[in-house]
Amino acid sequence: MGTILDYIREYGDYTFSEKPLNEVDSLVLCQFAYLKFDGIVSGAGEHGDAVSMGFLENHQDKDRLFADERYRENNMALFRGMLDSARFSTLRMNYYVNMIETDKETQFSAVTFFLEDGTIYVAYRGTDETIVGWKEDFNLAFSKPVTGQLRSVEYLNEVASEFEKPFFMGGHSKGGNFATYAAMNCKEGIRNRIVKIYNHDGPGFRPEIRKQGNYDEIAGKVVKIIPHSSLVGMLLESHAAGYMVVESRSFGLLQHDPYSWLVREDEFVRVKDIYKGRRFMDETLNEWILSLNEEQIHSFVDTLYEVVSASKAVTLIDFTADWKKSMMAVAAAFKGLDEETASMLKRIIASLFELAGERAREEIKSGFQGRSGEGKSRTEGNGQKRRGKHRVMKNKGRKEIQASEEHKDRK
Repeated sequence: MGTILDYIREYGDYTFSEKPLNEVDSLVLCQFAYLKFDGIVSGAGEHGDAVSMGFLENHQDKDRLFADERYRENNMALFRGMLDSARFSTLRMNYYVNMIETDKETQFSAVTFFLEDGTIYVAYRGTDETIVGWKEDFNLAFSKPVTGQLRSVEYLNEVASEFEKPFFMGGHSKGGNFATYAAMNCKEGIRNRIVKIYNHDGPGFRPEIRKQGNYDEIAGKVVKIIPHSSLVGMLLESHAAGYMVVESRSFGLLQHDPYSWLVREDEFVRVKDIYKGRRFMDETLNEWILSLNEEQIHSFVDTLYEVVSASKAVTLIDFTADWKKSMMAVAAAFKGLDEETASMLKRIIASLFELAGERAREEIKSGFQGRSGEGKSRTEGNGQKRRGKHRVMKNKGRKEIQASEEHKDRK
């Protein structure tokens, strides 16, 4: 077993003519879409020529491709592996767009890949390192489409009009949601040419959004793949829905990282379902989100953004790099929130902080409990404080059960 990097080393000698595109290739291309092609690959509507891997390799601004610090080392290894392989060295790309519209709370990027056997793959980038990008993930809870989803449809209608062949599409994280939304809502003639839509651990949709689109027409083409402990991919997703669960070498939110997904030969290592503890947490969060009206959702998402923004961080890297400073600012921002909202916010922010490491998570958890207990003692009295402590212990117990389940499943 290995990762997508090992897959490229082992299967890189096969061309796509010899072995057609598969689920692992899809993730490779979706991860490659995270590279910063700004100023290197022609944009949609510019009618420029597709560029080759060799062009990227020799470009004077090649280092700029790896500006996303979350994946920098692995992305460099991915690029080198693809360049040295027969399978991906002939890859060409075109129609690149990258928009960050802070005023519209939108982060949107996409690129189209052309493989040597004539296969075309439209890839939507997932959530980047910006806090705006992460806010848009939670804006998906609204009953109206977010700007990024609308941009995904515009992109597909424009780009797919440039060729007549059937094509694949997909994305990782929010990119998977955008790919599915675009397929649901694009022009009928374009939708009929879609072969498959790969959603790699991307959020689902509110029931209203599914009904507004043509989801039933594309449902059979959607391949949703999530890791063993999925959080992002299970947002607004039903456990009754069809999805493939894959093994990861990481734990918790770190499983969202495509480089952690395990591959055996030319497919992912499958498991039966996500962890029971994570499933309970996913269902609780989704039930709570769907119980809110539009005004309450706006309030929740804005509050989440304000709480995270209290750290003065612009990117998730900043947010977790100086995690002690961020934790103090976030904990202070919790004061005055009602208990239910604060509880949900803590779950989400604790998941973001999983990127900061085990020791950081323990200190952050202690900080949250200390600050929230301090605030409650001033406003709710000793009785409420005792009940709050009981809830903390209950939640701690659930986390310990989940950790135990993950450990047993891995054994």
